[in-house]
Order: sequence, then structure tokens, then C-alpha cells
Amino acid sequence: MLMPKRVKYRKQQRGRRSGMTKGAATVDYGDFGMKALEDGWVTARQIEAARVAITRHLRRGGKVFIRVFPDKPITKKPAETRMGKGKGAPEAWVAVVKPGRMMFEIEGVPEQLAREAVRLAGFKLPIKTKFVARAI
Repeated sequence: MLMPKRVKYRKQQRGRRSGMTKGAATVDYGDFGMKALEDGWVTARQIEAARVAITRHLRRGGKVFIRVFPDKPITKKPAETRMGKGKGAPEAWVAVVKPGRMMFEIEGVPEQLAREAVRLAGFKLPIKTKFVARAI
């Protein structure tokens, strides 16, 4: 599972998710990509599930680039706990994804195969995505 090796602070505030992505909006490494159309938090488990879906469909051919990294800790309090008593313990790691962000890239496979792999991976994510090809 993806997670930072070490962080300066164990817990973070929730932050804001408005606006378009600041960078990583174009296909830079591969030939085809998966672009986010909505904002949201994508957990490390969801990123891994999408990666597995892509690599399985490609039958381990081609190369897959992961362009998102879960570097934000999300905390949760135990079930049936009263309010107060501080912030909960870190539960999961998420990547903050904004619209326009390139999430995955694929190279070395035909377009039809890449298109289907991106479609299958999109089902594993909590946000809407679309298939894009490198601008020539």
C-alpha cells in the first residue's frame, strides 16, 4: 500500500478541495491516461485496486505510471465514542484529487486495450474519470 515513509506531523486538518488541479493535467509519461473530472479523496487502497485492475487487463504488458500519491492522513474516532477527548487516531492515507488531475498513465499498448483498462479502473475509484490520449 502507498504511504509516506515519514511525515512531519501525524495528523492534518481536512483542508479545501475547491478549484482545478495546479499541475499534472497532461499526459506526460505514457501514451494514454486517466483524468479526474471531480474532486475528492482517493485512498491508498482505492489507488492500489485501480492499479491492479489496469495491470490485470493489460496482462502485465505495457507500463503503468501512477501520478497520485496518498500523503494526507485521515483520522477516525472509535465507534460509539462520546464527543470531545481530542482528535482520533490516523486511520488511512488519501490523495487529494482535483478536477483535471492525471491519475494514471499507460504506455506500450494499443488504444482499445488501454481504453478498456482505464474504464475498469474507473469503477474502483470514488470519483468520475475519463480516458485521454497524448496530444500529438
